Amino acid sequence: MSNLHDYKYQNITISGLPGGGSTTLLKLLKDELKLDGWRGFSGGEFMRAYALEKGLFRQDSGIHHDSRHYEDDFDRQIDYGMREKVSQEEKWIIESWLSGFMAQEVSGVLKVLVYCSDDSVRVDRIVNRDKVTVQKAKQNMLDRYYANLSKWSRMYKQEWNKWVVSKEKATQDEIINFWKENLYDLVIDTYSMNQQETLQQVLKALEKPKN
Repeated sequence: MSNLHDYKYQNITISGLPGGGSTTLLKLLKDELKLDGWRGFSGGEFMRAYALEKGLFRQDSGIHHDSRHYEDDFDRQIDYGMREKVSQEEKWIIESWLSGFMAQEVSGVLKVLVYCSDDSVRVDRIVNRDKVTVQKAKQNMLDRYYANLSKWSRMYKQEWNKWVVSKEKATQDEIINFWKENLYDLVIDTYSMNQQETLQQVLKALEKPKN
């Protein structure tokens, strides 16, 4: 398909913690850019489909699971698969917790970080999405965050040092934070912006400025 627009970036990654709005932004961007040949991929949706297929959790449980359900090699294959896509292909919108980190040092990628500065709003979004109680949503958020951070910090310590510390984006003694704002090109607080405003921020960053 021929380009309908001239883009500043060839690919987009969307990262953020649960309840931040990354999945919603992916859906909006896919719809907005599909006529120009853009495609979307959700790492979380892929992993959940795999977990269902393998019987790792029940679909009717509602709540999302953490990365401890997967072997390190499988996680690494998926994560590096995302890096390969944005390195070798064009017009991908890839959403996952680590997609922005895995795109470090890859040219032509608009790395977007979305977060919600109001924790109660984050919890409410998860309650509505997963149809669970507030207490269960809070506990699941914390459990998934610490389990994933612990596993990925162990798995990707070498990459963190190579892509972040050596580039002076973090100090050697700094705790690994895959959602550190200076690793991203665009940081959006979805508490202070609605869905359409968030979408427009990304589209504005994506377009090449007119001469």
